[in-house]
Amino acid sequence: MSYTITQVAEKMNLTAYTLRYYEKEGLLPFVKRTESGIRRFTDSDLDWLSLICCLKGTGMSVKNIKEYIDLSMQGDETLQQRLQIFIKQRENVLMQIEELQKHLAKVNCKIKCYSEACAACTTSKAQ
Repeated sequence: MSYTITQVAEKMNLTAYTLRYYEKEGLLPFVKRTESGIRRFTDSDLDWLSLICCLKGTGMSVKNIKEYIDLSMQGDETLQQRLQIFIKQRENVLMQIEELQKHLAKVNCKIKCYSEACAACTTSKAQ
């Protein structure tokens, strides 16, 4: 099955502008075009896009995503390099999670403090 850029944008919850940007940056070298230049995305292209969105969501830069895609396009001789990219990204994600957990603990502390303060105000007003 093939999809237009509009269909893909809707399906992937992206904008057509974002898809064009990804293509311009070399993240979509596999997307084919019709003779008239219209992009036609396949299910395989959507799988790639899903991975790109995942990597972006973990904070990977467009430059590093492009490096990964370029290596993938070269074939199996780059498997070890691609593995290292994912190992490094996993480390980055784990550090982000740890940092977010610290932030969450602080937010939870503030919620507790404000909840107690609100309860104390309510109790003192009732007396």
